[in-house]
Amino acid sequence: MTLAHETVPGTEVYGPGTFIDKTVLPVPVDARRVFELLASRTPGFTQNKALWDTVHFEGRPEPMVQGPIKSPVMAAALHAMGGVVANELLELRDGKPATENSVTVNTDHAGIWLGSVFTTYINGTDVSALARSGKLSSLFERNYEQGFGKGIASRATAIYQTKVPKVWYQLHGSLDANAALRTMGINPDVTFSTPQEYYDYIQGHIIKWSPDELEMHNVRHGLCGSICYSPEGWRKTEFGKRLSRHPLVNVTAETYAKPTPPIPLVKGLSDKRPLAGIKVLEMVRIIAGPQIGVTLASYGADVIRVNCSRLVDLNALQLTLNAGKRTIDLDITKPEDIERLQELLADVDIFIQGFRMGSLERKGLGLRNMLEIAAKRNKGIIYVDENCYGPDGPFHERPGWQQIGDAASGSEYVMGRSQGYEEGKSVLPPLPVSDMITGIVGAVGAMIAVKRRAVEGGSYHITSSLVAADAVALEKEVGLYPPEVVRDTVERFGFKEITPDQYVSEVLIPVIDGWKRGLPHDLDEDSRFMTTFKEPGPWGRQTLLKPVAKLGLEESTPRWTSPPVPHCHHGRDISWL
Repeated sequence: MTLAHETVPGTEVYGPGTFIDKTVLPVPVDARRVFELLASRTPGFTQNKALWDTVHFEGRPEPMVQGPIKSPVMAAALHAMGGVVANELLELRDGKPATENSVTVNTDHAGIWLGSVFTTYINGTDVSALARSGKLSSLFERNYEQGFGKGIASRATAIYQTKVPKVWYQLHGSLDANAALRTMGINPDVTFSTPQEYYDYIQGHIIKWSPDELEMHNVRHGLCGSICYSPEGWRKTEFGKRLSRHPLVNVTAETYAKPTPPIPLVKGLSDKRPLAGIKVLEMVRIIAGPQIGVTLASYGADVIRVNCSRLVDLNALQLTLNAGKRTIDLDITKPEDIERLQELLADVDIFIQGFRMGSLERKGLGLRNMLEIAAKRNKGIIYVDENCYGPDGPFHERPGWQQIGDAASGSEYVMGRSQGYEEGKSVLPPLPVSDMITGIVGAVGAMIAVKRRAVEGGSYHITSSLVAADAVALEKEVGLYPPEVVRDTVERFGFKEITPDQYVSEVLIPVIDGWKRGLPHDLDEDSRFMTTFKEPGPWGRQTLLKPVAKLGLEESTPRWTSPPVPHCHHGRDISWL
C-alpha cells in the first residue's frame, strides 16, 4: 500500500497549481512512496506487491538538490522500476523467480546520476575541472560543437522577460542559434566583451514581444521556445490536457500491425545481464535520447549509435552517454547510407529516435516503416520516440529540448519562486532533470516492451516526453519541499543563486561543486558510486558513475563492459557489426 502523504496548496509560495508536503519524509522513504505511486500508474508494469517488496531504498535522509522539486526521489523510483523489470526478464530467461531477487537503489547515487554528464574522470581529472580550465575541448579530435555556444549564441538559450508583465519566455537557439536570432531581427554578428552584455542585448529585443507573439513566431519558423507557465497554467492548456491523458511510462502494443510471435530471450550467453542478446539501434542527440540507449547498454543490450559527422552535438556528452555502445557515421540524406541503415535494421529489437516527431518517416524510418520490417521478418520491433510534448496533441511534432520541458511544465516558474523572485521570473532547475528522467522513462518503457514481446509477441511503441518528465514531479501526489527545507539544502551545500541568463552547464557545475562539499568522497574517482574501466578507452583511463540500480545477482547487475567511444568512432563500414 502506498505510504500516507499529505500536501497543502502552495499557491502563495511556489505559484498556482503547486502543492507542498505537510510532513517531509526522509528521501529513501519518499522514494519508496513515489515508486509505488508510479508503479501503480504504469500499464504493463507488474502489480504483484511481492515484487514491489523486493525493492530497497537507502541513502541520506535530507534532500541534496537545490529547489523544492524532488528530482532525486523521482530518479530513484524510476531506476527501481527498471530493476524490477530486469529481474522479471531474468526469470523469463533463466527461471529463477523474480521474487527471489532484489533491487537496491541508493537515493544519493540517483541524485548524482542527474548530473552525471559532468562527473566523469579522464586520466584522473574530472570533467567539470577540465571545463573550467578550458582543456575540455582538447580531448576531441572532431569538434561536433562547430562554434555552438560562442558569442551571442551563448545567450540565445536563456529566459527573458516579455512585453507582458510577469510573463517570461524560454528562448532556445537550438543547434543553430544565429539562424534563430536572425528570424527575430536580432543581429547575431554583434560583438561584446561579456556574456551579460549579450544577454542584455537580446533582452532589449525580446521585451518588445508578447509571449503569444513569440510562440507564434517560433511555431511559424519551426523553432524552439516556450512560455514559462506556472504548473496550473500548463495544465489548463490544450497541450497540457492532452499530455496528462497518457501515463509517464507510455508503452502501447501496436495491435493493428501484423501479429508476430513471442520472441524468447536468448539463453546460454556468457553475459548474464538481463538484456544480453537484445540489439538496439539509436538515432539521437544531446542527452535524453542517448540516456535511453546507455541505460539499456548497462543492462546488457548491444547498442549501436548512429551519428552523422556533419551534424552538431555537444562534445562533452560523448564521455558518458556512449558508454557500452558502438558508434557509426551514417548520413541519411545519402541513399547508400540509408541502405546500410536498412541492413542494420533487419534484425534490430529496439529502435530509438530523438528527432522531431514524424521527421524520420520521410526517410522510411517511422513507426509504420518499422512495423512493415517486423511483419516481413515475423519478429516484433520496439520503437521508442523521445520527444518534447508527448505522443499526440497540437504540439507533439514541435521541436524541444530540456529547457523547453522545464519552461512548459512549470519547473522554471517554480524554481524562480523558490528563490524569492517576483511572480513569473523563472530560472532553470539546477540539473538537466527532464533530459535524464526522459531517458530512464524511455529505458524502462523499452524493457517493459521486451518483457511483453517475450510473453505476448507483437510490436510496441514507447513515447518518452520531456514535458511529462518534468510535470509529474509537480503533481499533488508527489509534492514539493517546503521553503525551510529548500533554505537548509542551499546552506548545507553552499549552492549559488540561479539566474535567468544562465545556460545548463553554468548551473550544473556549481551544483557538482556543492556536492563535493556536502557529500564527502561520493564524487571522488574511487567513490563507491564510481567505476573505472580496466582497459583504457580512446580518451585514456576513464571513470564513470555506475548505473544506479543494483540487482541481487551480481553477475546480472547493470554495468558497462566497454568504455565510451567518440561519435562515429567505427566509421561507415558496417560489415563487421
